[in-house]
Order: sequence, then C-alpha cells, then structure tokens
Amino acid sequence: PAPRILLIGEGNFSFAAALCEAAAAARFVATCYEGEEEVSARALAARNIRRLRDGGAEVLFSVDCTKLKDYFLPSDRMFSCVYFNFPHCGRKAGVVKNRELLAQFFSSCAEVLAEKGEVHVALCNGQGGTPADRPRREWHNSWQIVAVAAGARFILSDVRPFSAESIHGYKCTGYRSQDKSFSVEGALNHIFTRSTPLLHRQPVVCHMQLGSRRVSFQVPQMLVDKINRDFLELSSEHPVRTVKEKLTAVLSQTFPIQSIDCSIPLLHQGHVSGGCHSNVFWIVLKPEQNASTEQMANGLANGVLFSHIDFCKDADNNGCMKVQEGNVISEQYFLRPSLLLYVQTLIERDTFLPGTLGILCGPVFRKCPISPRSLPVFHEVVFVGAVDKGMESGFIQLLVDTIRSGIYSLHHTVSGCKLNIALQEATGFEATEPDDFAASASQITKIQHSICVQTDALGSCEEDFCVGTVGTACAKSNGLVVVFASLNLDLLAMLVCGIADWRMLWTSDERFLSQFLGGELRLFKSFSLYPPSYVHDVSFWVPERERFDEVTFHTIARQVSCETVVSIQLIDSFQHSETARKSLCYRLTYQSCDKALSCQEAAEMQLLFRKEIQRCLRVTLR
Repeated sequence: PAPRILLIGEGNFSFAAALCEAAAAARFVATCYEGEEEVSARALAARNIRRLRDGGAEVLFSVDCTKLKDYFLPSDRMFSCVYFNFPHCGRKAGVVKNRELLAQFFSSCAEVLAEKGEVHVALCNGQGGTPADRPRREWHNSWQIVAVAAGARFILSDVRPFSAESIHGYKCTGYRSQDKSFSVEGALNHIFTRSTPLLHRQPVVCHMQLGSRRVSFQVPQMLVDKINRDFLELSSEHPVRTVKEKLTAVLSQTFPIQSIDCSIPLLHQGHVSGGCHSNVFWIVLKPEQNASTEQMANGLANGVLFSHIDFCKDADNNGCMKVQEGNVISEQYFLRPSLLLYVQTLIERDTFLPGTLGILCGPVFRKCPISPRSLPVFHEVVFVGAVDKGMESGFIQLLVDTIRSGIYSLHHTVSGCKLNIALQEATGFEATEPDDFAASASQITKIQHSICVQTDALGSCEEDFCVGTVGTACAKSNGLVVVFASLNLDLLAMLVCGIADWRMLWTSDERFLSQFLGGELRLFKSFSLYPPSYVHDVSFWVPERERFDEVTFHTIARQVSCETVVSIQLIDSFQHSETARKSLCYRLTYQSCDKALSCQEAAEMQLLFRKEIQRCLRVTLR
C-alpha cells in the first residue's frame, strides 16, 4: 500500500504542496490549527490548498496536534510519517511552554503512527538542544527535544539540515502568529522513531545438566536478558561471532586448529581466593524439598534447584559462600567468571593434541564497577596450546604476533583508522585474576602479558585498553607447558565496528543486527542519537566497623536501572570529627544507548536504588 503521510501545523500549506508534488505515490493528509475560513482568506494558502486537493491530498482544518487520534477513525490512524515544521505555542511563549507542546504532540503521535513510522520535527537553529545545533544553546534554554520525545517512547534516529531553498515553492510563515516569515538558516530536521520498551525484568529459570543431575537455577536479575542469547551459534550473524570466526581463520594459517568439543557448564563449583567473593554471581545449590507441579512436569522433581544471591555480604575466609538453612549447609556455585578455569582440565584430556591450537569460547560473568569498558558479561575466546618446556617463549611470541595481525587486519578493513596494538607486562587485576578465580589450589595459571589497544575509534585515544591476556600454565601429567591467549570478543567487536557502548551489543532492537546481515563486519551507525542523560546524587552514612563494598554498590545500580546507569562518581567523602562516622556522596548518571529513557523513569529508578542500598548495604541515607 502507498505510504500515508500526515502534515501538522501547516501555515500556508506551501511545504505540504511541494512534498505532495514530489512524492505523488504517497497519500497525504495536510492539516492546520486554524479554521478553514481564516486560512482560505490568505491568497497563498488558498492557492496551495487547491494544489493539494488537485493532487488527491486531504486537507483538514482546526486540528489540535495534541489530540490527533480524535480526527481519524481507528483504521485510518497508521501513518508512515508525521511532519511538524517549526512548532510553536504562539506569541512570546517561552521554552517551557514549547516543551510542553512537544511532549503532548509526541504522545499524540504515538497513537497515530505506524510501528516503523517516523516523526519529522523541524526546529530553528539552537532550539533542539542537541550537539547538532551550531551554536548549541545551554540545555536549560533549549526545547530539550530528545528528552521530551523520550517521554512518549521515541528516540532521535537522524538529524538533517532543513534546506528550505531545496523545497520548490516553500515559504515559511507564522512568525509570532503573524502571516510573515522568519529565519530558517541553520534549521534542523529531527527524525524520531519508536523505541523498544525498557525491560521490566521478570524472574527467569535456567535449566541445565550438571554432571549426572538435571538442575535449574534462577538467573540473576541483571542477567536475564543476557542468558542464552546464542551469539556464537552457527546461525548467528552477530558481530561477536563474526570477529571470532575471522580471527580463527587468521590463526589457522599459522597453527593447526583444534576445536574443543565439550560442554562447559555455566556454573562452577568451588571457591575464590582473596577479596573476590563479591566479584562473582553466587548461586546456592539446595536440595529440592517440595517440587512444584511445573517442576515435576519438567523432570526436576528428583533434581535440585538453584537460587541466586544478588548481594550477600557473608563469606568465610576463603571467599566461599555459606548459606545455612536449619542444619544443612548448601553447596557453593557461581556463574563462571572466566573460561581460564577450564584450561587445565581440557589440556589433560586424551583428545587434546600437543602442537595444535585449541579454541574454547562462551559467555562469562563478573560483577564489576560501572565504566565504559567494564563488562559484567562478555564472550571470551581462549586459544590453548601445549609445548615442550623451554619452547613457550617462542610459541607465545608467534601466537601474539598472529593475533595482533588478525586484529589489525580486521580493524583496518572495516574502519581504516590507525591502530596500535601493544603487549604489556600484566599488572594488578589481570596478573592475579586466574589465581583469584582458581577452582582449586592445585591449578597454577599465570598471566604474563596484556594485549592492549590504542585507537581513536571509540573516542579518546589517550588511554590504552586491554582486549586480552596471554600466559602459561603447567600441565600436571605430561610435563608440557600450556600457553594460552584469552580475548574479550565483545571489546574486539566494539573496536572493529566502532561501537562506543558495550550495551549496544545486547540490544533487542532489530536495527542493530540488520547492519550486519550475512555476518559482514561494517562500521555501526547508531539509531539513537544524543540520548538524554539525567544526574542524581545520593549521600549516606557507611555502617560502622564495616568495609563498604563498592562493587556491590555498582551492581545494585546496574540491576535497579536495567543497565541505564553509565557513570558513578564519588564526589564527596566526609568523616565526622566526633563520632568518626564516614559519609559518602556519589553522583549517578542515567542514560540509555538504544532505548528511550524519560526523566521520570530515571527519577523512579533512583528512588528504588536508594531503597536497595539501604536494604542490602545497611547504609543510612542522608
């Protein structure tokens, strides 16, 4: 069917007439706020109305842009595009009134727009309040169009110059409700589309085989939209899988490749050493006392059920969680934080061939502070080889050079940007990570180097960021030295495709994957431009004689905000001179990269966050 286009707030109908003649195949409905008698008295408007009607367009008068559904039957409300050029309340209305007008207009549009339709809003230079404006007004003095549209679940998907001179016969009119023109130099056309809804996460139970037992566990709330996404499956066209496949192809030119065909469980049993017990997602294994009818139907009546501890502060000295119910101590499991936990087991298998390069990949899960490159879940690929003692240095160098060449080639082919990949001595977290996540004291794995990238593709190039690690381990039975390289596929996909926000990799919006059809890597073009951000502060007293767990603090923020908190900054720390009580003040910034997030939604999330930190961390709000 021919697209239906709705034009709102026409003054002299010159834009509608020009558009109608340029796109004759579409069906047009042109409207104005004024009555027919008043408009028809103006010669230019009357002439354009005749042009429209001669072209088959429908012309409506006295149409209120905030009540659009009232003018159309339900069957006639699905417009493919709605235009509103230079909306204004009239006279000397200020920015607040014009924001209110836009808010009501967008809410009204949501009721008459097709699911994949567009809303075009042209504003004078500076009014929109986005970085596209030149010059850009102060936020408080703009119409804040992106934030206003978010309230009706619209996102800004494109911004184009409004070229009045290219529209044949167009004459802007309506300056302060008068039949006179105004300047449209530098004006911008803002194109909005519907957003996918914010997730209201419901509990999800994951079923799996663990050894000889059929088990299930409740997925941590902040991970429910990230479990079982199958990005690495053969049918997937996700860039994470494409990067993995292309890197493997490069490595296969230097090393014999052996795909490690084994099922690695999501859950790992054991303990973590050091202070890392709060950095993993703990799952508590409990015997199932009274299986529900549904669980019996699923064959779980004789199995076990896992529950999840989101924010537990109690652990023994080994970082091992103990949950006691009556006289029963539960078993301790956590979601795997790294595939390196399984390197030793795999290398000892009879099926593993020395001299080959084994490939192991899958999602891993870690609690971590909120930052642009700290990913609570990502896809890890581990390349594993075994060589005679004394040969490991040469093998590591060859492996790193091949990986570096593969990353550089992928990045250059897609973006053409300069890229510097360096091998650095591992320090801090990277150097101790495998020991902290060790399954047992007998597993000795040592990370020796970090693979770091410096580029301007993701913004500032002043700071290197780590995309992987290289190290060795001692095989226990045959005396060989195990060499491994672990890469973060998500960070590599971001690097290669120019994806600035890791959350975009997990979006459910089809406009993301549609850019990588056929598994082709290309530069990503965001479908949500200049998303609004909202800042909220929280201050509280820390419980006396307790260590404040900042990782848990960040994890709570991730969970209650559905991953819309993009930054947490400590802006003040104070210790009372008399009581020695410590007070902290943090600033949280809310922003969504792919969905509409309104000011009200962010405020509601902040209220929930305050309640949760009070409940889980036992802080006293100020």
